[in-house]
Amino acid sequence: MRELNYANAIKEAIDFCLEVDQSVLVIGLGVPDPKGIFGTTTGLQDKYGADRVMDMPIAENGMTGIVIGTSLNGYRPILTHQRVEFALLSIEQIVDQAAKWFYMNAGQQNVPIVIRLIIGRGWGQGAQHSQSLESWFAHIPGLKVVMPSNAYDAKGLLISSVEDNNPVIFIEHRWLHNTIDYVPVDGYRIPIGQAKVVREGKDVTIIAHSYMVLESIRCAEVLASQGISVEVVDLRSIRPLDTETILHSVSKTLRVVVADNGWVKFGVSAEIISVITEIIFDKLLSAPVRIGMNDSPSPSTRALTNNFYPRADNIAKIISEMMGKDLDMSVLFPKSSIPLDVPDPSFTGPF
Repeated sequence: MRELNYANAIKEAIDFCLEVDQSVLVIGLGVPDPKGIFGTTTGLQDKYGADRVMDMPIAENGMTGIVIGTSLNGYRPILTHQRVEFALLSIEQIVDQAAKWFYMNAGQQNVPIVIRLIIGRGWGQGAQHSQSLESWFAHIPGLKVVMPSNAYDAKGLLISSVEDNNPVIFIEHRWLHNTIDYVPVDGYRIPIGQAKVVREGKDVTIIAHSYMVLESIRCAEVLASQGISVEVVDLRSIRPLDTETILHSVSKTLRVVVADNGWVKFGVSAEIISVITEIIFDKLLSAPVRIGMNDSPSPSTRALTNNFYPRADNIAKIISEMMGKDLDMSVLFPKSSIPLDVPDPSFTGPF
């Protein structure tokens, strides 16, 4: 099986959908730009024409209204906002129109749209361009929210999202765009709402989504050398939430840490812990713990960044305390010369 990075997996999924379904449209600011929205749409307008792959002016509310309208007339548009914050300018369209149309029309009309939102921190993006707002959208009945952590899942979940008859919020962490995975050439589908155990363990479960899955796997690999067996569950979808997989894993390990991609207060981790405590709290060996961004706006400076975003060593510290072990994190996770606002040396942008 050939290897492909996350950004190209996204592009392959869009290309596949455009090819097999003439009702699919691609719309967004910068879609035909040479950089192609972090490399995810390059060359698509040349291949399919400007009537199916369309640039848009800086009018987020307007373009969101356009894709809702086209979806009501038989099309399946894919809209891209290059930052999740840009979508906030169209929140009424998403929440009051797209999410509720099927319900308000007694199931007579669907709104089959995909809204791609790019999240992620780094390089001085600061408070207005580095937020992770998935819990906003997951709170709304009528929306589906998908957050793949790897290239294989990104392609399969995007194809499923385009073919779904409901509005899907498809959230990509830009630190993932350069990551590589094995990705089939042909089109394939991954069911929305199905989590995956990406690493099996018996002592404690880490539940994570998006980029925090990578940090969780790194944590699990290091703790294995210390005799702690960690299971990692990749949510893949935030709404619908796969409670069956979550409860099955935690019922086995009886300990759980939820690694949130955003703020922990009123976030995805809060919902997951609520589900666990409501159903199997009496079986747990220790109280569930959540970790995520500190309760403040995202910082711009590297000095503040170093203490803002959680990483593998922060998760490991929680687990070591949960297991009653006194582990030296500075030894297990040597200080890296790579700043916390850059994921790894291969990451050279776009920022």
